[in-house]
Amino acid sequence: MAQQDDTANKQKAIQSRQDQLDGNMQKEESKDPVQTGIRQPVPPMPQQHLAKPGLEAQMDLKPKFLAEQYKGSGKLQGMTAIVTGGDSGIGRAVAVLFAREGADVAILYLNEHEDAAETQRYVELEGRRCVTVAGDVKDEAFCKDAVDKIVAEFGRLDILVNNAAFQEHANSLLDITEERLDETFRTNIYGYFHMAKAALPHLKRGASIINTGSVTGLKGSKKLLDYSATKGAIHAFTMSLAASLIEQGIRVNAVAPGPVWTPLNPADQTPEQIKEFGASTTFKRPAQPEELSPAYVFLASPVCSGYITGVVLPITGVVGE
Repeated sequence: MAQQDDTANKQKAIQSRQDQLDGNMQKEESKDPVQTGIRQPVPPMPQQHLAKPGLEAQMDLKPKFLAEQYKGSGKLQGMTAIVTGGDSGIGRAVAVLFAREGADVAILYLNEHEDAAETQRYVELEGRRCVTVAGDVKDEAFCKDAVDKIVAEFGRLDILVNNAAFQEHANSLLDITEERLDETFRTNIYGYFHMAKAALPHLKRGASIINTGSVTGLKGSKKLLDYSATKGAIHAFTMSLAASLIEQGIRVNAVAPGPVWTPLNPADQTPEQIKEFGASTTFKRPAQPEELSPAYVFLASPVCSGYITGVVLPITGVVGE
């Protein structure tokens, strides 16, 4: 009995000490956005609403994509990459870092000519070649023709980044018309299939495909029903294609971003909504594209990730996700 009493008294003493510590920590958890490295913009974000597909050149606060403190080391030297949706946002940031690592880059985009020209300028400032091709990834014939044109220009293809996307919120399932459903699925998942199918004959051992998924494909989103469904499909496509191509020595992975400051979101949300964009994450702020692009370099480089395929890498800004 004495031993049990001693144990109970020890537990009470531990409890008492913790109660005292808790009492000394009455201040609330900080509401300040978290900075773990380079300081990034924080909410409130500039209130704005862009017409689709959304021009980065028209954003009040330009996304940060240069990753100026990132030093290239030849991880992609001599390779050629295609980045769909490479005119702006994550795609632009990826194109710039790929070039910094030694790759020539082809940019596929819809009709954002001003943004595409700016991305091309920054890629060429990194000392690499860049071509831009305008068109719609929903069109299988365009995808094939674009890939063939790029391979003819650069002589090879080593990396495909599927990144182009269409997103439009809906308050109810009843608001999603057949036309909208078709546009979302044909852009976000058909386009990925078309591009992978067009690229595959040109990819050799050591090549890779990287798909842009989303936290919405992991957790869903009540106002992005169709978009979330396509992102879940992209994650499944990634794992399935990885299994299909592993014997050919081709790796397939995905990145699942959380909220990222790109034209996609001001082109979907109201000015009032965009003001608090990213504030609900653990970081209490959105990511900038330059915080995502190194992950694409990692997954593209066989030196860095040669033993990784079929993964969906979450970069969501939330602990445990």
